[in-house]
Amino acid sequence: MSRRIWDIPGGIHPAENKQQSLQSGIIAANIPTELIIPIQQHIGAPGKPCVEVGDNVLKGQVIAGANGFVSVPTHAPTSGEVTAIESRPVQHPSQIDGLCIVIKTDGDDQWVNHSAINDYQSQERSYIIDAIRQAGIAGMGGAGFPSAIKLGIRPDTKIEQLLLNSAECEPYITADDSLIQERADEVIAGLKIMQWLVQPQETLIGIEDNKPNAIAALKQATADSNIEVVVVPTKYPSGGEKQLIYLLTGKEVASGGLPSDVGVICQNTGTAYAINRAIHYGEPLISRITTVTGDAITNKGNYEVLLGTPVSTLLSQADAKFDKTSRLIMGGPMMGFSIHNAAVPIVKVTNCLLAPTKKEIPEPDAEQACIRCGSCTQVCPAGLLPQQLYWFSKSNELEKAQHFNLADCIECGACSFVCPSNIPLVQYYRFSKGQIRKQEAETKKADQARERFEFRQARLEKEDREKEEKRKARAEAAAKKQAAKKAATAENTAASESGSTVSAGTESTGNTATTKLKSTWASATKRWKDAEKALKVAEKNGNDHIDALQKKVGQLKAKADNAKSLYDEAKLANAENADSSSSTSNLTTPITPEQPITPQQPATPPTNDPMQVLKQASADDFNTWKAAQQKVQEAEATPSDGVDIELLRKVEAEAKEKSVASKTAMKEARAKEKEAMQAKKAVEDPTKQLKLDAAITRTKAKKALKALESLGEDHASYGALKTAYEKAHTAAENAELALKAAEEA
Repeated sequence: MSRRIWDIPGGIHPAENKQQSLQSGIIAANIPTELIIPIQQHIGAPGKPCVEVGDNVLKGQVIAGANGFVSVPTHAPTSGEVTAIESRPVQHPSQIDGLCIVIKTDGDDQWVNHSAINDYQSQERSYIIDAIRQAGIAGMGGAGFPSAIKLGIRPDTKIEQLLLNSAECEPYITADDSLIQERADEVIAGLKIMQWLVQPQETLIGIEDNKPNAIAALKQATADSNIEVVVVPTKYPSGGEKQLIYLLTGKEVASGGLPSDVGVICQNTGTAYAINRAIHYGEPLISRITTVTGDAITNKGNYEVLLGTPVSTLLSQADAKFDKTSRLIMGGPMMGFSIHNAAVPIVKVTNCLLAPTKKEIPEPDAEQACIRCGSCTQVCPAGLLPQQLYWFSKSNELEKAQHFNLADCIECGACSFVCPSNIPLVQYYRFSKGQIRKQEAETKKADQARERFEFRQARLEKEDREKEEKRKARAEAAAKKQAAKKAATAENTAASESGSTVSAGTESTGNTATTKLKSTWASATKRWKDAEKALKVAEKNGNDHIDALQKKVGQLKAKADNAKSLYDEAKLANAENADSSSSTSNLTTPITPEQPITPQQPATPPTNDPMQVLKQASADDFNTWKAAQQKVQEAEATPSDGVDIELLRKVEAEAKEKSVASKTAMKEARAKEKEAMQAKKAVEDPTKQLKLDAAITRTKAKKALKALESLGEDHASYGALKTAYEKAHTAAENAELALKAAEEA
């Protein structure tokens, strides 16, 4: 039973013009003297150059690494020297320049070390997919979407059909046709690798019926496999991805959707061949088959050309008559675009170079007004309304164009082909798509700026609230402390008034006099020290008044010594008065049988506090060590036969060791006491740790934001810092929520 073939809507039948380039086999293009390799030959982020000017590179060596998920590396097509990394004309409908790596070839064509993956089915699928990615393979028949992303499906995604697109429906192009005719076994080998990776229920090859030799080669190569070759009627654009899926399966991919959404993966013939070379031979994608045709070309055919080869070099090898060409077209006559400079390089998606004469493809007639005939609607394979899209694009009504599914336009050119008014509809659609992308990028940038501003405002407001709350808390604490202080002062005053005596008054008077004498001594000492410093400076500078300064220093020293003597005498007198007062107090105390008479009571009662005991022991040991140290110094200053200095030093060392041990024990006890207090507070206040976590995460978020704001969006580290900031911000929000929940509970 033959497989059912669905018919796509619309479509046209332009002149094929394919036989001109099929008169010979695949021709090996010459190695040019200079290769111009764009770092972006695929959809997604451009590669990041990993070589520098002056570096020597080998064939197959990575010269630009992948720069993101939707990106692939770029390799040197042959050996040579990097002579420039600069902007050069590149393949683009808008005739723009792009960053390129320029290699001066050495003619040796020397390979870098590379190896095949033997028995790939024994490897992990992720390993094979990564090998495809590292080989720089992207779709070679359309937009250049990285193949590893298509094949790296999620484990829960079920693929029902794997399709190999060999339709090659556009006029003039025969690159896939010739590749299949000469290397069908290698194409099928690459398809089997993809079949093993995605495990589809069935594998189909779609090919138009105008390629009898390629069909025969495919059927022979798939004779011993479960791969089915499906021949479809010749109709343009049956080679479009969504169109071929519908032709072979009857499934329609929704607007904005992906083929994998309906259980289908579609790959190109050239892509399958490149995957085979990457896995079975270890070769990255550095060349491709390109059709060179048109009546201005003498040697028409399909050339295996190195990527980066200038168009002018390839056309010269094909003996192009540049004076006869009406224009140079990269791609076919329907979906291709004119190139403005013959120095533009061949890239991964260059399947054709068309050099027609003015008679073959004349210059288009002048655009006329739309007559609303509806022919464009009838031939649109995507089921769109080209006439409405034209009006919206022309009037720059981009939102309406998006509403009418402009993004689903595959730019096949069928509408322009049948338009009797010669309106370049596809050019209008391409311009509108570019404007929409630009508008979306600007909107995204504005949204990011707004989000940063709003977050900053929220952060500043939050900091202000926190500061105000802390200020209020400090004010309340200070008020409570002041109130407690006043209450304590009142209690002390009452106790002092009830228990005051004449001796207490006398002691207070003595203490006041002692304090004044101490202040006088300190002031006199300061003046004496200042005078000494001035004397030293004068002696150093050779001043003439040194004698007067020396006399002044002597006078100030005498005053300081006298003040110290008066202070010491007053201090001793106060101590004697205190002892006398204490003795009198003890004599007036009644004696009870439980209170025996002792010659002297201790100054402070004994305590059961271990920390206080350790502090007192540490202080006593420290004083003992200092006393022993003083004795050693005195003995060393005035040696005496009756004094054993070594013994004194030994005693000092033991005292020092004991003092250090006491101090260490006190510190350890203090640390344990602090931990116990913290644990007690944590039990009393369960939210304390949450408060600490919230404070730490807030600080991290602030630092990350500060670092982010110091960079521009075009900085290389901006993306990584933004990710770090978002993580820190999220962590801070989570900590705040946890704290709030704990406080409410």
